[in-house]
Amino acid sequence: MIDICLFCNQPPTRYWEGTEEEGKNDGKKQKEGDNNEQTPQQNNTRTKKGGKRGGKRGGAGKKVISGKSDPFPGSAPVPEEKLNKFKRGVKGELPPRPQYKLRDVVIRSEAASDLAQKQNARYDLMLPEDAGFLEGDEDEDTCTISQDDIVDAVDITAGAKYFSLTLSQFGPYRLDYSKTGRHLLLGGRRGHVTCLDWQSKQLMLHTLTFMAQKKWLYIYDNKGIELHCIRKFNDVLRMQFLPYHFLLATASATGFLQYLDVSVGKEVVAICTKAGRLDVMAHNPHNAIIHLGHSNGTVTLWTPNQREPLVKMLCHQGGVRSVAVDKTGTYMVTSGMDKKLKVYDIRAYRPLQSYFLPAGASCLSLSQRGLLSAATGDIVQVYRDVWGIPVTKPYMAHRAKGSVWGVHFCPFEDVLGVGHGEGFTSMVVPGAGEPNFDGLDANPYRSAKQRQEWEVKALLEKIQPELIGLDPSQLSQVDHSTWEQRHVDRVQVLGFDPLAKEKFTPRLKTKGRSSSGKVEKRKKQVAHEDQRIDKERKEKEKKKAAAAGQKSALDRFRK
Repeated sequence: MIDICLFCNQPPTRYWEGTEEEGKNDGKKQKEGDNNEQTPQQNNTRTKKGGKRGGKRGGAGKKVISGKSDPFPGSAPVPEEKLNKFKRGVKGELPPRPQYKLRDVVIRSEAASDLAQKQNARYDLMLPEDAGFLEGDEDEDTCTISQDDIVDAVDITAGAKYFSLTLSQFGPYRLDYSKTGRHLLLGGRRGHVTCLDWQSKQLMLHTLTFMAQKKWLYIYDNKGIELHCIRKFNDVLRMQFLPYHFLLATASATGFLQYLDVSVGKEVVAICTKAGRLDVMAHNPHNAIIHLGHSNGTVTLWTPNQREPLVKMLCHQGGVRSVAVDKTGTYMVTSGMDKKLKVYDIRAYRPLQSYFLPAGASCLSLSQRGLLSAATGDIVQVYRDVWGIPVTKPYMAHRAKGSVWGVHFCPFEDVLGVGHGEGFTSMVVPGAGEPNFDGLDANPYRSAKQRQEWEVKALLEKIQPELIGLDPSQLSQVDHSTWEQRHVDRVQVLGFDPLAKEKFTPRLKTKGRSSSGKVEKRKKQVAHEDQRIDKERKEKEKKKAAAAGQKSALDRFRK
């Protein structure tokens, strides 16, 4: 269908079609500007004969379909704070120019990293979810707001996240959430273990479960059937799983820190810490370092690569009761028998804040958004921004039905799980969980097929234990070791020198020509020949070095 003007019987002009008057004016302007000098910007806007005008958005002055210049040329700028959010460390120095192949690889990888940083910063604007915190009225403390008041004020879906399980027969309980925050694992002190989908309250076991009983370490399948009994891991008190390395780190009552590679079922290393009973353990998710708290008030940092601690910090005057590390690996929070709660900057190994709690804190947990939960007796307190401005009062507080034995924040949810002597309680803590998740890493809504694909991909991309260190950015740096150093390392790994010349063995001859004397004579001839060749090669190298050191008559013309 074509629209026709009722007065002139002609189709209406479109916005890219100029009128005759505009064309005349443009022609006059062009004639007036013929005598003037054109700038480089104007030269770039001129099009070739027969070419199409307009098209893609390009540099300044390029014309589009309408014939007018683009008022916003180029790509949209990205805010600097968004770029800093996705920055992946400091760029290293480029290799020297003779290593042109390695130099090209490094340049291409840095360009790809910059592109990924800009793309992530642009896509971050499309994330609609934002974390919201609890705000009280005027002269009202948020710590006085109870869970019942929060449930009455929120919708039904959010209110259903607050519930309690009465399990007084086999308590007290400890707990842990899965990486996606979908499943909850409860373990009672008297032998009761259960895994459930805490949102639908359905009992299930989706993955292998590691359970440390009184004497040995046991592995169960998704139906609760015992698969393995690992007797090398005895008297285990604490466990931490490294998801990107497929390592299970255990701390025992005998003072041993052991690592188990669950992908092959093999013990990686067993380290004797010489620090007595190990009942305080934490995992740094940034660099996979294990933090252990000891009865003498120290906290030690360990890797499976060394038999000695990487760092040893004196944190409290009494024994350490609990340790927690945030997801960025920047801050560490400790509580001790001296009734103090301290916040440390792990990068500089110095304390930032120190708080005094009347009864001390027995359990600590950090959320994805930086909220800290501290349990004292049957009271659970949640603090906000503990490493910034000194905090004078808690953000939220809740009284459990029994003595608290474990607290843990649920990933990607505003939920805090509390295990106590009477069972389990799920609290609603606004602003605790990360609202935007990475679907390729931890997707709470993934299907069974996606979970299987993720497990296969994670096994293929498994990080070796030798790569665990304090600074994970060192893995991306260029190795400038010399050829001799690499050759020595290769000889140590293989057990022999692959470039060494094989020993000469004379060929067996008949008719008396392989007697002892003749065999030794042939060996000496070959040895003398090798010595002569080595001597000539060294003389050539000396002459070449001497010639390079001599000055030429043309050197005086060089600047």
